[in-house]
Amino acid sequence: MPNITTTLDSHILRLQLTRPQKKNALTPAMYDTLREAIERANSDPDIRVITLTGSGDSFCAGNDLNSFLSDPGSDSAARFIQAIAAAEAPIVAAVNGVAVGVGLTMLLHCDLVYAAADARFNFAFIDLGLLPEAGSTYLLPRMLGYGRASELLMLGEAFSAETARECGIVNAVVPAEELEQLARSKAEQLAAKPPQAVRQTKMLLRRGSARAVQETMELELSMIGERLVSDEVRGIMQAFFERRAKPR
Repeated sequence: MPNITTTLDSHILRLQLTRPQKKNALTPAMYDTLREAIERANSDPDIRVITLTGSGDSFCAGNDLNSFLSDPGSDSAARFIQAIAAAEAPIVAAVNGVAVGVGLTMLLHCDLVYAAADARFNFAFIDLGLLPEAGSTYLLPRMLGYGRASELLMLGEAFSAETARECGIVNAVVPAEELEQLARSKAEQLAAKPPQAVRQTKMLLRRGSARAVQETMELELSMIGERLVSDEVRGIMQAFFERRAKPR
């Protein structure tokens, strides 16, 4: 599979992003593989829990900008976001390093999130001339209040794992060497419980906001599509790639 390792053991489907040389930035093929795995879990009674983690020094650095800009009409990212928002099985995320852009907003749709103490988070949309997605413009103000949400989304500053925990994005922060074991143990706890009761509890927890999140995601995606062809974004992206091309 394209830079995604999947394993199923003891009713737990483990999804690991394995593109460490690019900080696990997501390509359309990676989005498609993740979406297909989540959709499989919805209909496979043998899968009771999904775990999601990265490799190397990163959880996920967001979209791969080269593929994102070369094919702005691709719906792979949007279909993945829809799938993770609608996932029926609980998702346990282990954030082993950098979580940027969609690598961060996808965490808002996970049920339990654990982070290494040295993990770093950044929404990072606005500096690229883009907009937040995955329903984050609805979810974050309700989690944090308007002021804190606008600070994170508009200033686009990096923040620590401990700040993510204080915000409620992360459940707990542990030393990096303990992260995988903690996430696995929590996944095993969930997998040992009555599976339909777990899925129905998740549905009830999300039921009140599901329609609003869906409507917000659709509006975000529509506006992002307009942004991608704007002169502002094209200028920012051109400057970004020129900086990266300069010898150091």
